[in-house]
Amino acid sequence: MQFSESWLRALVNPPLSTAELCHLLTMAGLEVEECRPAGADFSHVVVARILTAEKHPDADKLKLCSVDTGEHGVLQIVCGAPNAAAGLIVPCALVGAQLPGIEIKKVKVRGIESFGMLCSARELGLYEDHGGLLTLPADAPIGRNIRSYLNLDDYLITLKLTPNRADCLSLTGIAREVAALTGAPLTLPSIDPVAAVHDEARGVVLDVPAACPRYCGRIVRGVNSKAATPDWMKQRIERCGVRYISALVDVTNYVMLELGQPLHAFDDAELSGAIHVRYPNAGEQLLLLNEQTVTPRVDTALIADEAKPLAMAGIMGGEHSGISDATTDLFLESAFFTPDAIAGKARALGFSSDASYRYERGVDFELQRRALERATQLIIDICGGQPGPVVETVAPEHLPERAPVRLRLPRVARVLGIELGFARIEKLVAGMGFAYVRENDALVVTPPSWRFDIEIEEDLIEEIVRLHGYDNIPAPPPTARCEMLPLPEASRGPMAVRHLLAERGFHEVVNYSFVAAEWEADFCANANPVRLANPIASQMGVMRSSLIGGLVGTLVSNLKRQAERVRVFEVGRCFINDAAQDTGYDQPLRVAALISGPAQPEQWGLLMRTADFYDLKGDLEALFAPRSLSFARVTHPALHPGRAACVLLYGREIGVIGEIHPRWQQQYELAVAAVVFEVELAALLATPMPAYREVSRFPAVVRDIALVVPQQTEVRRLQDALQEVAPGYVRAIRLFDVYQGKGVTPESKSLAFRVVMQDTEKTLADNDADAAIAKLVQTAAERFGAQLRK
Repeated sequence: MQFSESWLRALVNPPLSTAELCHLLTMAGLEVEECRPAGADFSHVVVARILTAEKHPDADKLKLCSVDTGEHGVLQIVCGAPNAAAGLIVPCALVGAQLPGIEIKKVKVRGIESFGMLCSARELGLYEDHGGLLTLPADAPIGRNIRSYLNLDDYLITLKLTPNRADCLSLTGIAREVAALTGAPLTLPSIDPVAAVHDEARGVVLDVPAACPRYCGRIVRGVNSKAATPDWMKQRIERCGVRYISALVDVTNYVMLELGQPLHAFDDAELSGAIHVRYPNAGEQLLLLNEQTVTPRVDTALIADEAKPLAMAGIMGGEHSGISDATTDLFLESAFFTPDAIAGKARALGFSSDASYRYERGVDFELQRRALERATQLIIDICGGQPGPVVETVAPEHLPERAPVRLRLPRVARVLGIELGFARIEKLVAGMGFAYVRENDALVVTPPSWRFDIEIEEDLIEEIVRLHGYDNIPAPPPTARCEMLPLPEASRGPMAVRHLLAERGFHEVVNYSFVAAEWEADFCANANPVRLANPIASQMGVMRSSLIGGLVGTLVSNLKRQAERVRVFEVGRCFINDAAQDTGYDQPLRVAALISGPAQPEQWGLLMRTADFYDLKGDLEALFAPRSLSFARVTHPALHPGRAACVLLYGREIGVIGEIHPRWQQQYELAVAAVVFEVELAALLATPMPAYREVSRFPAVVRDIALVVPQQTEVRRLQDALQEVAPGYVRAIRLFDVYQGKGVTPESKSLAFRVVMQDTEKTLADNDADAAIAKLVQTAAERFGAQLRK
C-alpha cells in the first residue's frame, strides 16, 4: 500500500518527523518497506509567466523569451522548447538553481545572454516527459516556489501489510491506526447523504447472497464525463500509485484509496432492467476492461443485467458497460463481496486488481452506503449531474458476525509479563475504535466491522501490546542458577570433526537433503527411497539415503568452473525407509568426503600426481587416530568393483571408501576418478581416553621377515593374525615391501614385514627374538600357507 504522507497528515497530523512516523508504523506491525521523496532534489525554481516568445535572431529552433518571475523581476531567457509561447505559466529555474544533474548559470546562447532556464517535467525529475515545458494552471501564483506549489516536499510511503490488516489498505485505516498510536486527533472527511433529485432507480437482485450479502447502487443523470479531474485529486491518486484516467473513474479510485471501498461505475445507457449478482451460465464469456476475454468458473460471481453479464464481481468491470467520454448517465455500484467468494479468482485468470486485492482480504461490510454517498458528492462537485435514490439490497444472514471477545485483565498481565492497569487498557481499546463493556476484572469487547482479525482473547492482547509499544516493554536480564555443563573427555562434537577435516584441506559443503530419484538409483541402488509428497522441484523428489550423490554433484559443479583440485566434505542426515521407526524411516548422521585432482597444490618441490585411494585412506585414518581402522573388500553400487572397501572399527562396519565407479565417472563426465568415503558420525565422535604406557629403557630388537603367500591373501588379515599370536614384547608389525618377480611364482607374492620387539623389564636376547619370529612364521604357514622366503 503506497500513499502520500501529506494526504495522511490531512487526516491525522501527529508531532512526528517523517522518519519517526515510519518507525512508529513499523514497530506497530505496519512495516514501512520504502519511504522516498515525491519529487527530485532541486532548488530555486519558481512559477513564472512567459510574457513574450520571439524567434532567436541566430537560431531557427530557439526562442528569446521575456519571463515574469514575480519578485525576481522580468528575465530574459533563451528556450528551445517547442511549446514555449506568450501567456504560458511554467516553472523557471533561476541563476544558481540546482537541478538533477545540472547547475543553472548565466550563459550566452548564440550571442544572447540567458538568465535562467524554463523547465520540463523531465528536467525537474518529476517524470519522463519529452513534450516540452511543464505547463501549470493559469491561476498558479507567479513567483511562488515550485516545490511548495506542487507539494514536492511530500514523501511517498509504502507499507508491507500482512494479510490480516486489510483495514489499512486505505488512508482512513492508516489514519485511524496513527491516531490510536499517538493520540493525535483524527479528522475524517464529512460524508452526508446526497438528496435524490429524481426517482429513477434500478432494482437489485442478490441471486447468490452468500457471495454478495450487500449491494448498493444509484443512478446519476446528466454528468459531464469530459470534465477535468482536479489537480489535487490527480496528485493524490497518482502518489498512491494509481494512474488518473478520467474524472468519473478517478473519483471511484479516490474513494477506494480514501475509505477502502472499491466502487464501479457503469454506463447506464448500456444496462437493461435490474441488476443481478449471480453465477455464470454455461459457456458465458465476458470481455474485461483489460481487453481479456474470460470464461468465468462456475463459482465466480458476476454482475449482470437482465440481458448480459456486466462485470466480474469484486474483480474487474466489463469493457462494453464501462464509462466513456460519451457517458451522460451512470449507475454507481458499491457492494460487499465476501473474501471466500473473491479469493484466488483473479489469480486463476492470470491478473490482479486493486478491488480483488482488497475484497479477498476483507472490506468493511458497513461501509458501502457511506462510500456511495462520498463518491456521489465528488461526482456532482466535479462532473455535475442529478442523483437518484440509493437502492440497497441486504441479506443480513450472510453478513459477517462480530462476536464479542472477553478480555481478562489478569490474563493480559500473565501473557505480557507486565502490569498495564485497567485505565491504560481501557484507553488503548477505546483508541482502536472498539466498543466494550466492563464486567468485573474483564472487558467484553465487540470488534468493529472493519476488523476481520479479532476473534479470540489473544488477538486483543496482541493489539494492546502493539499499541502500547514493543519498545516500552522492559527487558530485565534473566536471573537463574547457572552451572557448567559436563564435557566428557571420551567424546567430541561434530564441530571438532569439521575442524579436523578443514585442517586437512577439505572444504565443507551443505547440500539439499532432497535429491533426484536417479541419484538414489545410481549411487545407492535404492529402489524404495523416502518420497516427498510435495517436492519443491522435479529433480528433488526423494530424500537422500547417502551423502555421496551430493558430493559428486558438487564435484561436477566445480569442474565446470575449472576447479582442478577438489577436496570437499559434508556432515548431514540421511533418510532410509524403516518400518520399525515411528516416522517410517531412519535418519542416521553421517560424514562423507571426496577428493579429486592433484594430491597436492602445484609447487616446485613436489612432483604432480593424482590423488588416489590411499590419500583419502590416510585422511580417514587420521580422523580416527589413535584408534586403528581395518578394511575389507566390498561391493558398493557407487564405487569401483576392485577399488572399494568397507571401513571396520573394532570389527564393526561403520562405512565405505573407494573410487567412484567407472560407469558414473563416464556418465557424470569426470576427467579423473574421484575417491570418496562415507562413515557414521557417531563412530567419529567417540574418542578413547588417554592411557599411560611405560616407556622402555632397554634397546629394541628389529627383525625383518619375508613371507611368500598366495596372490589372493589379504595383507590386513595376515597382519591381524600375526599381531594376535605375537608375544607381549612385540611392539609393532609393519609391512614395508611387496614383491612379485624373479624367484616368486606368478600365483604368489612376497610380503616383507618389519617386527619391532622391546621389553620394559630386560634386554631381549637372541633366543627371545628367534622364538617370537618362529611363532609368527608358524602361524602364517598354518593359517595362510605362507613360506619363509630365503
